[in-house]
Amino acid sequence: MSDQEQQKSNNYRMTRQREVILEEIRRAKVHPSADEVYDMVRKRLPRISLGTVYRNLEILSELGEIKKLELGGDLKRFDWNPIQHYHIRCMSCGRVDDAPIAPLNTLEDDLYGATVYTIIGHRLVFEGLCPACTKKQNTLDKIN
Repeated sequence: MSDQEQQKSNNYRMTRQREVILEEIRRAKVHPSADEVYDMVRKRLPRISLGTVYRNLEILSELGEIKKLELGGDLKRFDWNPIQHYHIRCMSCGRVDDAPIAPLNTLEDDLYGATVYTIIGHRLVFEGLCPACTKKQNTLDKIN
């Protein structure tokens, strides 16, 4: 943990609300939006507000407990697994899944020296159609 992460960690204690939000995201094993997290958490904490969920998702992301995904499309999604990995996003319905390949860590090494930028990381998102949307598209193609 870096000094900056340690400082943030010291500023935020793990409240019951944060704990429940984290547990629900980890249990779901998907990449939910804040609204979806809110729906999951309300079953356990009926009085929690959407604003509280949003704030706590941001804090959990800052703390490195979860990862905030901004993969294009309209929704921010949240990932229970903060370790570097890639994603696949359905261009039709917006579903997000983990890409079943290891991160290309040498990509950053290859870029070093080829640019004046200081490389601090990279993000790779594959785009396509999920199985359900592919099936729907194939059905439409057969009809037409």
